Amino acid sequence: MPFDVAAVQQSLKAEGLDGWLLYDFHGSNPIAARLLGTANGTKMTTRRWFYLVPATGEPKGLVHAIERKTLDALPGEKAVYAGRQQLDAGLTKLLSGVKRVAMEYSRNCAIPYISRIDAGTLELVRGRGVDVESSGDLVQRFEAVWDAHALATHREASQALYRIKDRAFELVARRVRDGEAVTEFAVQQQMAAWFEEEGVVSDSPPVVAAQENAGDPHYMPTARRARQIQKDELVLLDLWGKKKADADAVFADITWVGFTGRSVPAEMAQAFDGIRQARDASVTLVQESARGQRDLRGWQVDRAARDVLQRIGFGERILHRTGHNLGRDVHGNGVHMDDYESHDDRRLIPGTGFTIEPGLYFESFGVRTEINMYYGEREALVTGPAQTEIVQLA
Repeated sequence: MPFDVAAVQQSLKAEGLDGWLLYDFHGSNPIAARLLGTANGTKMTTRRWFYLVPATGEPKGLVHAIERKTLDALPGEKAVYAGRQQLDAGLTKLLSGVKRVAMEYSRNCAIPYISRIDAGTLELVRGRGVDVESSGDLVQRFEAVWDAHALATHREASQALYRIKDRAFELVARRVRDGEAVTEFAVQQQMAAWFEEEGVVSDSPPVVAAQENAGDPHYMPTARRARQIQKDELVLLDLWGKKKADADAVFADITWVGFTGRSVPAEMAQAFDGIRQARDASVTLVQESARGQRDLRGWQVDRAARDVLQRIGFGERILHRTGHNLGRDVHGNGVHMDDYESHDDRRLIPGTGFTIEPGLYFESFGVRTEINMYYGEREALVTGPAQTEIVQLA
C-alpha cells in the first residue's frame, strides 16, 4: 500500500514525537524498505539513505548521488550527498530542529524483530542531540494492520489448514490401524501436496513430530531424519500458510496433537489440559480487553498463559513465548505475545492478527495447542476451532 504521510503524522502527534526517521543500508532495514516501497525496485540500494517524516510539514530525504532516485516515488525534497563529509552535513541539516524521533530500534533489543538500526547509526543521530524512541507501535499501525481483504485471505488459509490437518490425521490413523508403515516425513510430504491442492503456500514444510520428537518445538522431519509413527504414540502437527495467488494475503498458523491409541496416557492428557487452560486464559484476557477497549500489551497476554502453567507445576517445561504476530510473513512485525523470550510492551491494536500457542516439552513427548486471533475494534475473534483434548486416532 502507498505510504500514507498524513496518517503517519497523525500518529506521530498522538505519540508526542517530532518525526519518524527511516533509514536503510544494503537491505539492513527491510521494515523501512517495505513501508516506503524501496524494496520493490530491481536494483539493490548499496548506499545509505534517510527519510524523515516530521509530525508537521513536508517529509525530507537524504540519498547518495549514485542512487539519487531511490526515494523519488515519495513526497518531499531530497538532498543528495556523495562523500562522508556531505553525508555528515546532510544529516545535520535533515535533523535540524528535531528533538525526538522514532526509528527501528528497541531498547536493550527487547523486540529483535524491530531492532534494525545499528549502534553506529544510532550514535550518529543521538550525537546531534536527538532522542531516539522505538517505532514499534508505528510499524504495527502501518505494516501489521489487516484490512477486510487481508482478514478474508486469513480465513481462507485457516480453513484450508484445518482441512489438511484432518486429512493428515486420517492418513496416520488408517496406516497405523492397517499395520502399514508410515513415517513423519511421508506424512509431511503428503501434506505439502495438499497445500498445492488448496492453493496455499508456506515458507517451510509442515512439522510432523511423533513422541519424543514432539518434545523439540522446532523439530522438522527430513528424508534422512524421520521416525516411523507407531501405535500408541503422540503425533503433533504444526502447519502454516497463506493463499498462493494473492500478494496481499496473510498467514494462518495452527498446531494440533493426536494419539494413535485408544487411551491417551495420563501424563499426556494432563499436560494437554494445562496448555488448554493456559490458552483459554490468554484468549479471555484478549477478548475482555477488546470488549472494554482497554489497553493490553503483548507481555501481559504471555503472562496470563504462563501463570496458569506455573501454578499447576509445569513452569519448567515452557520453552517459548505464548504467541507471535501474523502478517504477510508468518512471523509478522506486529506485537508478539511475549514476556518470556523478550518483553514485548507494544499494544494490541485493532486490525492485527496473532497466534496463541502455549506448549510444554518433555523428554519423551511434547504438546502444543495453537489458534489464531483477530483483534477488532470492539471484539477479538478466534478464527478457527480450538482443540479441547488430544485427538484419538485409533
